[in-house]
Amino acid sequence: MVVTQLPAQRAALEEERRDWWRSAACREMDPELFFPVGARGPGAGEIDRAKAVCAGCRVRRQCLQYALATHQVHGVWGGTTEEERQLWMREQREMEQRQRRKVVRPAHGESGGSGTRARGGRVRSV
Repeated sequence: MVVTQLPAQRAALEEERRDWWRSAACREMDPELFFPVGARGPGAGEIDRAKAVCAGCRVRRQCLQYALATHQVHGVWGGTTEEERQLWMREQREMEQRQRRKVVRPAHGESGGSGTRARGGRVRSV
């Protein structure tokens, strides 16, 4: 059975994805809570309170995706601090680099010391 959506349904879903912030738990909160001056001292308490608001938010995932996609460097977004998002981005880059290196390196036991892997797993000389 094939289920299709009417254009009006698709438009409503797309608008909901775009306007996630309208459902955000932080919308009625003081914005300064989510942009503490520092991560230590009184700022640490603000971060904890901001994260508690995020923990109960139904659009937390969309908020975090937005922050990562738009490179938000300040504030608490999707329950994460600036440092946590930077660490996550760094780990993602490192994982992608490791995966790219795996594709280029010959598998264990194959000859081809300075070759690169061609399609089909063969090693060709560079």
